[in-house]
Amino acid sequence: MAILVNRETRVVVQGVTGKEGRFHTSAMLRYGTKVLAGVTPNKGGERVDGVPVYDSVREAVERHPEINTSAIFVPAKSAPDAVYEAIDSGIKTVVVITEGIPIHETMAFVKYARYKGVNIIGPNCPGLISPNKSKVGIMPANVFSEGPVGIISRSGTLTYEVALNLTNAKIGQSTAVGIGGDPVVGTQFVQLLDMFRGDDETSCVILIGEIGGDAEERAADYIRRTNYNKPVLAFIAGTSAPPGKRMGHAGAIISMGVGDAASKIKRLSGSGVRVAQRPSELVRMTREALGLTT
Repeated sequence: MAILVNRETRVVVQGVTGKEGRFHTSAMLRYGTKVLAGVTPNKGGERVDGVPVYDSVREAVERHPEINTSAIFVPAKSAPDAVYEAIDSGIKTVVVITEGIPIHETMAFVKYARYKGVNIIGPNCPGLISPNKSKVGIMPANVFSEGPVGIISRSGTLTYEVALNLTNAKIGQSTAVGIGGDPVVGTQFVQLLDMFRGDDETSCVILIGEIGGDAEERAADYIRRTNYNKPVLAFIAGTSAPPGKRMGHAGAIISMGVGDAASKIKRLSGSGVRVAQRPSELVRMTREALGLTT
């Protein structure tokens, strides 16, 4: 039934009355996502595209107890408090779109979320989508289609490019998750690979990584250690980046011989993952992994 978001997803949007919150709430509603409530302190009683606005998440959940997911569009200085509010209100999936949150703040709420058994997606992420079921965040829905390929990505734009190429080739996706480009994020490749492992709708997984950190290396070790039960393909962005140079995301920095593209590609390849040299190659590789005829 896909992972994290599906037809049972019920959403509250924190920061719903802001410019970004309004815009993307409307987009989620048009896609069919069940957005039941919005939250902005001191704006209770208003409506955004028919969605009732409350002063707190707790009030929203009391009025709509079926809410199980939050999308956070709150400015960086207030976003950590918004995450804690969502967690303490019993919400189990929290999608943090906000960028610019200090790393130490992210580390604290990610640790708290794990203690509470809550999935944090992000921060600084485009969110996630299970095509024809639900989308939570800012992903452009028109590039996705329903099918058997799971996508986990550190890059929003590369997610859209790969999904569009697959869709144009009539290869759909089960769930696409943008985990975020910050040095610390809530849910990593390993946790999502584990979720896709048990998903009957997913037959193949694509990892879209980039330089910086060791998330891809840890994913490779997990795939090898568990004898992963589905084919995994990958693309690593930043092969030409010089050591010590940050490219794009805050987390995309190479230092002290850790996090360069070559090491990631070597570790993934050594674990049986086929790594594309260019994103466009993933269509052909996915066809082969799924046993589809050209």
